[in-house]
Amino acid sequence: MMQQYLSLKAQHPDILLFYRMGDFYELFYDDAKKASRLLDISLTKRGQSAGSPIPMAGVPYHAAENYLARLVQLGESVAICEQIGDPATSKGPVERQVVRIVTPGTLSDEALLVERQDNCLAAVYHDGQQFGFGILDVSTGRFVINQFREEEALTAELQRTQPAELLYPEGFGWFPLIEQRKGLRRRPEWEFDLGTARHLLCQQFGTRDLVGFGVEQSATALCAAGCLLQYVKDTQRTALPHINGIRLERGQDMVIMDAATRRNLELTLNLSGTVENTLAEVLDNTATPMGSRLLKRWIHQPSRNATELGGRQELIAMLMEQGRHDELRPLLRQVGDMERVLARLALRSARPRDLSRLRTALQALPDIQAILAEAAPSCLDSLAERIGQFPELAELLESAVVDTPPVLIRDGGVIRDGFSPELDELRELAAGAHRYLEELEAREKAATGIHTLRVAYNRVHGFYIEVSRASAHQVPVHYVRRQTLKNNERYIIPELKEYEDKVLNAQSKGLVLEKKLYEALLDRLLERLGPLQQSAAALAQADVFANLAERAESLDYCRPELTDDEVIEIEEGRHPVVEQVMTDPFIANPLSLSAQRKMLVITGPNMGGKSTYMRQTALIVLMAYIGSFVPAQKARIGKVDRIFTRIGASDDLASGRSTFMVEMTETANILNNASRHSLVLMDEIGRGTSTYDGLALAWACADALANRLHAYTLFATHYFELTELAGLWPMVANVHLDAVEHQDSIAFMHAVQEGAASRSYGLQVAALAGVPRAVLVLAKQKLAELEQGHQPPASQPRSKRDIQPSLPLFEAEPDPALALLDELQPDELSPRRALELLYQMKKLRQTL
Repeated sequence: MMQQYLSLKAQHPDILLFYRMGDFYELFYDDAKKASRLLDISLTKRGQSAGSPIPMAGVPYHAAENYLARLVQLGESVAICEQIGDPATSKGPVERQVVRIVTPGTLSDEALLVERQDNCLAAVYHDGQQFGFGILDVSTGRFVINQFREEEALTAELQRTQPAELLYPEGFGWFPLIEQRKGLRRRPEWEFDLGTARHLLCQQFGTRDLVGFGVEQSATALCAAGCLLQYVKDTQRTALPHINGIRLERGQDMVIMDAATRRNLELTLNLSGTVENTLAEVLDNTATPMGSRLLKRWIHQPSRNATELGGRQELIAMLMEQGRHDELRPLLRQVGDMERVLARLALRSARPRDLSRLRTALQALPDIQAILAEAAPSCLDSLAERIGQFPELAELLESAVVDTPPVLIRDGGVIRDGFSPELDELRELAAGAHRYLEELEAREKAATGIHTLRVAYNRVHGFYIEVSRASAHQVPVHYVRRQTLKNNERYIIPELKEYEDKVLNAQSKGLVLEKKLYEALLDRLLERLGPLQQSAAALAQADVFANLAERAESLDYCRPELTDDEVIEIEEGRHPVVEQVMTDPFIANPLSLSAQRKMLVITGPNMGGKSTYMRQTALIVLMAYIGSFVPAQKARIGKVDRIFTRIGASDDLASGRSTFMVEMTETANILNNASRHSLVLMDEIGRGTSTYDGLALAWACADALANRLHAYTLFATHYFELTELAGLWPMVANVHLDAVEHQDSIAFMHAVQEGAASRSYGLQVAALAGVPRAVLVLAKQKLAELEQGHQPPASQPRSKRDIQPSLPLFEAEPDPALALLDELQPDELSPRRALELLYQMKKLRQTL
């Protein structure tokens, strides 16, 4: 048996092997030690190997999913080895083989997946000129590829898709770009061969070439796609009929965002890495998990297709006007995660309850289609048509599957009575056992006169007659002893043995027949897999539209006007996330950018709302480009091709980059890639270096954005020198967020006003943060000195020869307590006078 195990383990040396032995999956040697540590299960021993006991650990087969889920969450992969031979006919160990490999990126089991998140397997390849990138979601069949030249684009794509596993070729020359990713899997170079990839893909899709998918010319991306398909075939070891197409994503079809922008805008993950207080959390009130996943993809990939966006807006508006979204949502909840149910059906791993869910979904389709058809616009008609109806499949599942099926088909009881006469006959025979046992028990009691006699059944010993030990002397001679217990004896008689064989044979045949009927049911459903997948995709879209209609109505959003004009105008705009977490009313603010007013220089105090104002602008634009209504009174938004953000301060010590280096890297990306249709948010550029260096950099960046790139720019700064740009360049305007000071406290108004701020209120904010009073007093003194003429001129950055040595901001001030101490003559002091002076010095120190 161990020879068989070692042979199978040699085929999968780098992953854990779950080796089926009876009711357990066992692990041996290093696998056992690792699993014991990761799963907190007992480590035992078995036999001998090279004179030492073999380490061993195991998990019950019926609870294996729970353990697999924990291992997958830890990034481990597991090969599942099952018995495929018949123990009754096998000589030696029962034949076993690995039937599938569970990896983080190839999951399909419901218990192992997070239902409202995509679970993607990704592959990356570089041909010397550009990157090829592909993602494949085995749990839905979604297969997408892309290719790009820039390293930043690869980083952004990895940040957007968050793959559970990432495949890369041996000798990949760009490993530093991916080394921080989880689930890295190195694959042989031949799996990325273009010819092999084309052959595999054509074979999978049943086509002669890939022209019909529009990917024929994307050679680098196809290399990545070929590796993905090869890996999935190796791990799933079954047909993959639900993977029936591939799609090429193009940058020109989307509003592009780099990794820093996605992180700073907190689209689906906040800066702490959790989902709370994100745009997705506010917008996602979808009725189905597949709708939730689609909405998150839209958020990360805003569309630039004006026709598509117009259709989405029209559909949402129509649902709101007629109140159809309230009717749709309860019906959509009945649909559930039809997308992943169909994937499990295709992989033939669907469980009885999956069929029950599919039946409920199919039964809801006519009502959903009727609501959409009545709502009138052509875009809804198309959606209703794609959803379709499947009355024959719904009727089949209704007649074949019980209302509440058990978890597993092996337990039986899945097929409804009346569906198969043969199965009904076998069940009737097995069900009649209870009545027969009662009749036999009554007869034997009467015949023997033993009142304690009982006829019963258990799975281990089958049918038996049980008699108490005290009555054993009354047992007839034709009773054959089967088992002796402490207080009872168990017997069998020829009549009972004959009936036992008949019943157990009927039960066994019934389970075998039920399994065949179940497989035939899967075959019937798979005949319509393509149309069912199309229906699931349309239902996910309907869910997103109904959800966005509900959000717009509940949260008071307006329909934005999308135009080709060079303009971003927002009236009473609000931050969609901040307004939901605030207890006080949110202060709405306007924004106006146009061809003649391309840059706003934003000044005002820290905590005054500059970052919120900038982020809400980006989020409103993003929401408009997914077709959603937006948190504003009115919005008119022109063409936007990219959104960039340079917000916040953080380092990247793992890559050897300081805070300022990270800031400059992000700035360089913006200046090298922004266009006149890009929206750029720049917050406190240049603050990571000296005053004059930072001011000069900020000035030069503003010049590039306003005069060379002509990008829509929101430029927040504490360099008041930059407010003079509005007088130098006509496309620049000043706005500020004001605050009101009262004695030593400050009240933030959060209202955007035209013009530059008069001051930054830094000392007041420092006081709110709890900076010691002595430090604030000294800071006020230095501020007064600077304001009396020591500050640098506010005209423009000066050359090196004009810059005077900076003033020492914290000159040594005479300490009155120390001065008093210096004047003392200790030998001349009386004890009373010494005590008075001590109190005096303490009081002087407290006044500082």
